[in-house]
Amino acid sequence: MPWSGSALGLADLGFISGRARPFVIGIAGSQNAGKTTLLGAWYLLLGRGIQIVNRQFAGSYSISGWEAVSGSLRWKPGQPPTFPPHTASRGGRAPGLLHMSFWDDHAKRSLDYLFADAPGEWFQKWAINRDSVEGEGARWIADRADVFLIVADREALSGENMGAARNALRLLARRLADERRGRPIALVWTKSDVVISSEMELAVRKVVMDTMPQAVEFSVSVVSDGDEGEGNGVGLNALLNWVLEVQRGRINLPSPVGSCNDSLFMYGTRPS
Repeated sequence: MPWSGSALGLADLGFISGRARPFVIGIAGSQNAGKTTLLGAWYLLLGRGIQIVNRQFAGSYSISGWEAVSGSLRWKPGQPPTFPPHTASRGGRAPGLLHMSFWDDHAKRSLDYLFADAPGEWFQKWAINRDSVEGEGARWIADRADVFLIVADREALSGENMGAARNALRLLARRLADERRGRPIALVWTKSDVVISSEMELAVRKVVMDTMPQAVEFSVSVVSDGDEGEGNGVGLNALLNWVLEVQRGRINLPSPVGSCNDSLFMYGTRPS
């Protein structure tokens, strides 16, 4: 039975890792960019039974944490849904980790995922100075994530501080490019219902794609446009499917050479 705790901490990782190393999903972006809203929307959609390719939701050890980030998105009698509160720039060396387990239909086994919920201020400090004390939590994510999502907030990129928002995203993209080490990354446009200028969109895309040309691109919103069904938002299911399908890189051993029959010494031997 899933444990109904809040977000997990470092002390819980040994327990989660007992079955196999979990996948860590790093979501990087400025404050109020929609990172926590994205997590909450995924949780609510899974509760409604959205279809995940080759995966089935199999529980969580952080149900209370998921409820905390998604509660404000629920409809309540007489009250419209709101957005989750800003993730505070609290102390500590690691972000809150929200756990989900999924059954892999192909591999016939459960896979564990840890979604990092970290304040945007951490990423801003880390983007400017990799060794910043205030950015230590962002550095923790960068060192351990298997997948990165870099969040571009269309609302911020269309407001009066659009120049500062673009510059912050540029610094973050450059830092991620330096730290990524070939791991999968997606450029995620949040609040896709907000219109921004084509020049700004091209400039942001160029900033990310010039430094990380392998990045894939998604647009998401919790506001439905009618194409994906009422209440399902836009692009949320496609992005979650991509995240869950990403595989870790594997080490390929060289082909054995020579006539050595001892498997401990057969690699690198010379032909006799």
